[in-house]
Amino acid sequence: MTAIPFDAVLFDCDGVLVDSEPITNRVLTQMLGELGWHITPEACMQIFVGKAVRDEIALIESHTGVRIDDAWQQEFRQRRNTALEKDLIEVNGAPAAVRQLHKLLGGRIAVASGADLHKVQLQLQKTGMAECFENRIFSGQDLPRSKPHPDVYLAAAKALGVDASRCAVVEDTATGARAGLAAGAVVFGYCPGGAGHDSTEALREAGVQHLFASMAGLPDMLAQWQPEAMARSTRHGLV
Repeated sequence: MTAIPFDAVLFDCDGVLVDSEPITNRVLTQMLGELGWHITPEACMQIFVGKAVRDEIALIESHTGVRIDDAWQQEFRQRRNTALEKDLIEVNGAPAAVRQLHKLLGGRIAVASGADLHKVQLQLQKTGMAECFENRIFSGQDLPRSKPHPDVYLAAAKALGVDASRCAVVEDTATGARAGLAAGAVVFGYCPGGAGHDSTEALREAGVQHLFASMAGLPDMLAQWQPEAMARSTRHGLV
């Protein structure tokens, strides 16, 4: 494989490295039902995928008439974490891709998530990828603004000592993609289909030009990246 033509690769976590969204939204659906907002897990994912629950408190309150306090949010995190510890699995092909890119880039990879830091660390530990990222794990919830603002990607690039414009960002939601693009990075949209991921149409509308469907093929795709060639290929479908 030729060298990767980026200074670093920055990964989202949920839906990109781990298949967590169906689990998290199953717990959220149950807890919303307990408040009186009865929706299906599929509808819940359409509303909340790519977003932090803490940023959607006003929406929850408008549908339930219940004030969402810190205690409710803490209970959600606890029930969510218990479910993740039990049922979480990695995205197919993600661990091998992460390890390969870690080697090719001399460790210059990071996770930049909109989720809380404990959740991200828990998920990477459970799926065996934490050792590849060490202390290069960033949460938008630790910053003044989370996704779709670029802050978490800018923080990750700065910590790696690289310019965000020289980074590849791997995202599967329009919210996260907008954050990567706003940071000036080249965003690659992971579109495997199915629940828990935004559609190819949603990612294209967000401004993503480079789409792919297999995490196992990510290192080769990044190594072969050429702006004009990739733009042409994505107009005709996934790479």
